[in-house]
Amino acid sequence: MTTTPSLAANAYRIAQGLANRPDQKQNALGDATRPDFASLVKDAMGDVVQQGRAAEARQASYAAGKADVLDVVTAVAETEVALETMVSLRDRVIAAYEEIMRMPV
Repeated sequence: MTTTPSLAANAYRIAQGLANRPDQKQNALGDATRPDFASLVKDAMGDVVQQGRAAEARQASYAAGKADVLDVVTAVAETEVALETMVSLRDRVIAAYEEIMRMPV
């Protein structure tokens, strides 16, 4: 069984890289190599969905007698952590939006 770093660990590593980067001015055309927030969220959600499908496939394999229970439990736990991370991110984005909306103009 090969294990891959969890989505939460990847998100933390990316966030640390963005936080530790010096502030750079964008040129008039924009920086094509720098991903925008929407694409990061879209990719992260795609990863969560993909992990969920992989966990479901492992569950079906276990039901058919072709997979180990440890693999199934691990896949489900990784999916649960990834989903909790996405929910936490959503909650923080909503809280930030609400805070911005409360600011006086």
